Amino acid sequence: MMSIWKREVSVESSEKSMKNTLCDHLGMKITEIGDDYLTGTMPVDKRTHQPMGLLHGGASVALAETLGSMAANMAVEPGAYCVGQEINANHIRSVTNGLVTGIAKAVHLGRSSQIWEIRITDERGKLVCISRLTMAVIRK
Repeated sequence: MMSIWKREVSVESSEKSMKNTLCDHLGMKITEIGDDYLTGTMPVDKRTHQPMGLLHGGASVALAETLGSMAANMAVEPGAYCVGQEINANHIRSVTNGLVTGIAKAVHLGRSSQIWEIRITDERGKLVCISRLTMAVIRK
């Protein structure tokens, strides 16, 4: 399989771009970049809990948008960049602690838009959240 990435990509450069951002504050980490996917993790702890002690749905959406947005910007031609237009999420299973893992995969890579699916699972591999992110492609 050929890679979908249009720019030099590495876990290290992706991690560096997250310093001093919401991603850093929530403990997100990029863990793997495959030929057609981007994987990252986020801890489920006091930073990402809602008042009842469960993973906050907004934290799941933040992880999904982070992974999808990073992937979109790596998959767009030089001279363009991507910005989020719409995101939705279905919260399927609760998590109280540990680590969740998100995997972003492209559904559509067009000239003016991209659509990404982000699946977030718990440490047992059980689906916690599924999200779809629509990105606008902007020419500089």
